[in-house]
Amino acid sequence: MASMASAASGFVLTPSVATTTGAAVSSRNSVSFFHLKSNGNNGRSSSVSRLVVRAAEEGAAPPAATKPAPEGEAPKPKPEPIGPKRGTKVRILRRESYWYKDVGSVVAVDQDPKSRYPVVVRFNKVNYASVSTNNYALDEIAEVK
Repeated sequence: MASMASAASGFVLTPSVATTTGAAVSSRNSVSFFHLKSNGNNGRSSSVSRLVVRAAEEGAAPPAATKPAPEGEAPKPKPEPIGPKRGTKVRILRRESYWYKDVGSVVAVDQDPKSRYPVVVRFNKVNYASVSTNNYALDEIAEVK
């Protein structure tokens, strides 16, 4: 005996509504009803009904997310970047670090001034946990010339 694992039936109703005001305004409405049947666990069939109603006016623009800057003001200049640039070679000054006094290269610098350890440094050798990167504070690294 062949049985369908899931079956879906539904209809969509889209009425056209006209207004009695002087200007002809059209709106778009839609009503959808879907009835889903599926065989659940243990061969029992279950059904789910869902009613979706949407209404929107045609020609109505979505609300603007951002305000344009006033013409009299110039855009703010970007702040000075924090820390060394990407790819810079740095020496580690944190005494408890596995890579103390070793040299690594900067992978990334978090520009958030509230970040405690903004500099990510990658090394050629791995530590005891097979990790080759670590985060450091700005005062725990020194640029190598």
